[in-house]
Amino acid sequence: MYELLKTINHPNDLRALERKQLAELAMELREYLIDSVSKTGGHLSSNLGTVELTVALHYIFDTPNDRLVWDVGHQTYSHKILTRRREQMATLRQYHGLAGFPRREESEFDTFGTAHSSTSIGAALGMAVASRARNDDRRTVAIIGDGAMTAGMAFEALNNAGTLDANLLVILNDNDMSISENVGALNNYLARLLSGRMYSAVRSANKKVLGKVPTMLEIARRAEEHMKGMVMPGTLFEEFGFNYIGPIDGHDIDVLVATLTNLKKLEGPQFLHIVTQKGKGYEPAEQDAILYHGVGKFDPPNGIVPKPAGKPAYTKIFGDWLCDMAARDERLIAVTPAMREGSGMVRFSQEYPDRYFDVGIAEQHALTFAAGLACEGMKPVVAIYSTFLQRAYDQLIHDICIQNLDVTFAIDRAGLVGADGPTHHGSFDLSYLRCLPNIVVMAPADENECRQMLYTAYHMQGPVAVRYPRGAGPGIVAEEEMSEIPVGKGEVRRQGRRVAILVFGGLLTAALQAAEDIDATVANMRFVKPLDEDLLRSLAESHEFLVTVEENVVNGGAGSAVLEALQRMRLDSKVLQLGLPDRFVEHGDPASLIAECGLDAAGIAASVESYIN
Repeated sequence: MYELLKTINHPNDLRALERKQLAELAMELREYLIDSVSKTGGHLSSNLGTVELTVALHYIFDTPNDRLVWDVGHQTYSHKILTRRREQMATLRQYHGLAGFPRREESEFDTFGTAHSSTSIGAALGMAVASRARNDDRRTVAIIGDGAMTAGMAFEALNNAGTLDANLLVILNDNDMSISENVGALNNYLARLLSGRMYSAVRSANKKVLGKVPTMLEIARRAEEHMKGMVMPGTLFEEFGFNYIGPIDGHDIDVLVATLTNLKKLEGPQFLHIVTQKGKGYEPAEQDAILYHGVGKFDPPNGIVPKPAGKPAYTKIFGDWLCDMAARDERLIAVTPAMREGSGMVRFSQEYPDRYFDVGIAEQHALTFAAGLACEGMKPVVAIYSTFLQRAYDQLIHDICIQNLDVTFAIDRAGLVGADGPTHHGSFDLSYLRCLPNIVVMAPADENECRQMLYTAYHMQGPVAVRYPRGAGPGIVAEEEMSEIPVGKGEVRRQGRRVAILVFGGLLTAALQAAEDIDATVANMRFVKPLDEDLLRSLAESHEFLVTVEENVVNGGAGSAVLEALQRMRLDSKVLQLGLPDRFVEHGDPASLIAECGLDAAGIAASVESYIN
């Protein structure tokens, strides 16, 4: 099994194959992917769609000397397998195992770390310009797809690249038929023709000759554009200064190899448009690419087996609240940057399609769009991951907070998210939110509190953020009836001696367990901003030690807010701050990561005992 794939331990081994062997290699690689991901979980659909492309790229280009920059990062499993990491796939996305995205420190073949989308063209352009400055013959390729072309960053980079005339190849992996119609033999033929040096030379020669007669040049240019526009959607990319090729069948390895061979010889910015199918070669994933986009372990012959219903995840709590609130208030508008499923908005999109807006992978636009809605009296709710909100920080400040606009933020994936690792951990939101004027920041401790906080946030004026973790909470049933929580007020959940633990968010259960061992008072603070200073003063005056607990970096986080408040009140309390460390936490099982950071019950108890003793 995998007889040909087992011989590939380096792309040099791949380049030593005969071209007729590539299709067989791609078949084995696809089977290996399905088998491997079924054991570990991971991104399946997008990776199945890039098998032939990955083989062709490493066959034609001299990697790692030639640079491949992947975007988004979850289409790189085949790339990892072909670049010395085949045997490590058994550890994919696991604690101390192989990362699910490209990482520079993991391999010399991972030229740029890409997990957030739409960065490939800009990074590859920088590499191409650096190569030109050194006067070497290195080739640089950006592979962008899976929705990443919807972000403004990609077009900013295209706009810049077209003026620099660097040797850059951009490959658009169009896996949703969003630009082109079905690909056929005619388009494949045209792609090979247009990528040939004869066409390029004739085109350049004609420009030199006709350049002496500007009107003739203009007529020729327009005629060429109109002819190409009749058979391919390349006019937009040509206007950016790229030589557009395609669309071609991204699963036809012979066409890919022939086209890439020609493109490698051309100078200047080139744009290759390929069409692929998410989930290609595995029928369940072909039928439901979204379901198999990110999967847990599954049985390949039978596909995903539904798990027994357990505690509802926070995303479901949010999704149910969103529908319930929309039924009460027709002003509610829901906005997401391409995370309908991840943010729990499927039901809302079906029940309220006219009030649901997926803006694509465009976080900056999502916030400014919401700001515009708020200006006209609507009540926008932006559902966004903590780590993706970082990408729209200026819009949060400039377009929303400065104008004190009425926008509710449902911030999902706060804290450590697990297998996706440091690029997706929501480690910083409490720090970057609480420093902004006008915003209110809430951190629920359980499912019911999350529902009530969302209700409270929606009825407040100005920007309000409710941040909650990934997955299920402690299992507190969310009450159907909704009521507002007093703003800026926490509550004491356990009374103890000497030590008071102030908890912000989902680590309350762990803190309560730790408190049993050390007989500590535990306060559920609820609000990071405004802080409950009355409760803080009371706890500081009645306890010898204060301990702050948060699933956010200690630097500038909720614990820092406590220290600042104590200083304002001129209270000289002994304070221990517990939270995420001043480093990027790796990927792995969330429970293992929490324990590693000392934020489980045992870790909290041990840290407190060490501090007070």
